[in-house]
Order: sequence, then structure tokens, then C-alpha cells
Amino acid sequence: MIGPVDSSKIPRYAGPATFARLPRLDQVAHADVAVVGVPFDTGVSYRPGARFAPSAVREASRLLRPYNPGLDVSPFERVQVADGGDIAVNPFHIGEAIETIEQAAADLQAEGTKLVTIGGDHTIALPLLRAVSRIHGPVALLHFDAHLDTWDTYFGEPYTHGTPFRRAVEDGILDTEAISHVGTRGPLYGKKDLEDDRRLGFGIVTSSDVMRRGVDETVDALRQRIGSRPLYVSIDIDVLDPAHAPGTGTPEAGGMTSRELLEIVRGLRGLNLVGADVVEVAPAYDHADITSVAASHVAYDLVSLLALKEGQ
Repeated sequence: MIGPVDSSKIPRYAGPATFARLPRLDQVAHADVAVVGVPFDTGVSYRPGARFAPSAVREASRLLRPYNPGLDVSPFERVQVADGGDIAVNPFHIGEAIETIEQAAADLQAEGTKLVTIGGDHTIALPLLRAVSRIHGPVALLHFDAHLDTWDTYFGEPYTHGTPFRRAVEDGILDTEAISHVGTRGPLYGKKDLEDDRRLGFGIVTSSDVMRRGVDETVDALRQRIGSRPLYVSIDIDVLDPAHAPGTGTPEAGGMTSRELLEIVRGLRGLNLVGADVVEVAPAYDHADITSVAASHVAYDLVSLLALKEGQ
């Protein structure tokens, strides 16, 4: 097992910026979990810049340490975790990019490696779900986001960061008995958006629900909905309030705190997690790396959950 660089010997600000200072994928014989970047933001509808997120989140992750007290696990000792680098995609052709991401993710998972992917915009969730469904069939989904991302088209285009989960339902790659949004809020184009979303099978836990019910009740409800099904978790960093994540493309007031998000993610311990992504960090709009730091900690907890599962 090859672990991260020892920060007691080499300062955190020195050396290559892999995620959590982990070894590269080509430096290990096999990785149980790989952290992979997808620097792609051609599908955004407002502020671009998420293509620069993988490098920014890696830089912020230099401060992560090898023991996770929130989950009582040392993930890098329990399983082999590595940085898988970036999936390089065509920034001028969304369709080709989606195909490239799906195939690259499938290749990375071919020998049993689980992925935590750092976007990029939310368009990338569709090919990642397609790849994971090749292995597990239709999966349960927890989608943390300010927005539904189940719109049909933008400007007539079916593949954007606001449409991936409608396409995923249409593809038959989601278990529609166990799919839910968490943290949604803000204005919509009309009430039909909610009606369409409900028709697709999604449950909704709004950010206001989290505030009123609290973390424990929210987690209990989500766990009951998911059960033992294979679970994919997709986290748009704009699920956080702009006070906690200003560096994102489509911010909405009234969001969750970083503490609430981390505690809900930790509450998924023991579920059949098969993959995850953290998307929509736009470093150009960040202040003091607030958003990148939050994203790095969320990704770390997702890696820790996978380590707990894989190390059983």
C-alpha cells in the first residue's frame, strides 16, 4: 500500500499537487479507489470556469490529513487510493466529450476501481452514470444540488449541465424507486418543472427541509429510500449557500452549510456506494479558496466512505 506524502517530512505546499498528496495511478499496481478530474465546462448555462476545478481542488486538498475522525477511518491505510489524473475531453463538442468520459470511466473501473470524480460541470454526471451502470445496472442516486438538473433542453440542446438526470432516467440507468435531490431551492421556470421532476421519479429534500428537520432525520429518510441498492452520489457544490461556496457558476441564496453537507454525506456510511462526483467548482469566483476547500473535504469523505466499504 502506497500512501500520501508524509507532511511531517515534506511541507504540504511542496511537491506535486495530487489529490491529498496521494500517489499517481501509474505509481501503484492497482487502486481500489481513484480520484479523477474532468476539466470540462462546455455545458454551463451561466458562469463558466469549472474546467479549472480539478487543479484547484487538488491544491486545496494539500491540507487533508490521513485520518478522518468524522468517519473514524484512515482511508489511505485501509485501501489503495490514487490520483488518476484528468480525463482530457474535447471542449468544443459536448457529444464527443460525453462519449470520451464514459469510455475512460469504464476503462478505469474495469478492474474494480471505484471513482470519485472532480468536475467540471454537471454534464459529466451522465457519462459517469452510464459507465457505472454497465457494472451495476440501474443505480440509486442521491443528487445534492441547488437545482433539479432534470430539464429537457437548453436552447434546444439535450446535453447540458441542467439536463443530465432526465437523460439518465430516459436511458434506464437509474433505479427510479430510489432517486432523490437534496438541497434544492431557488426560483424555477414554472411549477411544471416540479411536476416533470416528480413524474421522472425523483423525491426532493429541499435546503429548507434540511434546516427544519435536521441532519439526522434527513439521513434517516434518505437511507430508507436507498436501502441496499448500489448507490451513486453526485454533489454539485452549489448545494452549499454562496457564503460557503461562492466559487460556482449558478449560485442560489438559502443553501446548506458545509457542516450540514459533510454530516449528511457521513450519514451514508454502510450503504452500497459505487461511485461519486463533486462538480461545479469555478475557482475564478472563489474567495480565499473557500469553495475548493469545501469540495476537497467533501471528496475526502466520499473517498473515506468507499474505503470503509472496500476494506470490509
